Amino acid sequence: MKADAVRGHLDGLLLAVLEQGPLHGYAIISAVQQRSGGVLELRTGTIYPALQRLERLGLLSSSWQSAGERRRRCYELTEAGRETLAGERTAWSEFTAAIGSVLNPTAPPPGLAT
Repeated sequence: MKADAVRGHLDGLLLAVLEQGPLHGYAIISAVQQRSGGVLELRTGTIYPALQRLERLGLLSSSWQSAGERRRRCYELTEAGRETLAGERTAWSEFTAAIGSVLNPTAPPPGLAT
């Protein structure tokens, strides 16, 4: 899928995969890819700046965790992040309903003559 298709929805995607609990960057990329059936492939150069921005906005918090000899920064939703995710879901539902009604009309909108 083209990167342009994800633009504008990246924040919602990241917040959604973090809803289940803390993840490090590569696990976030993997979760998005898995949940999208392999259609969405995010690049590290895309997600890390977005994660840092979401943290600055107070939607995520992060901490360093050890995995064997390696340390990884793990991100998790804050309460503000959960509220924002709820808003993202509502906006997405409204957006897809509007686009769907244009691309796949079943009946003319009320008030329009046929």
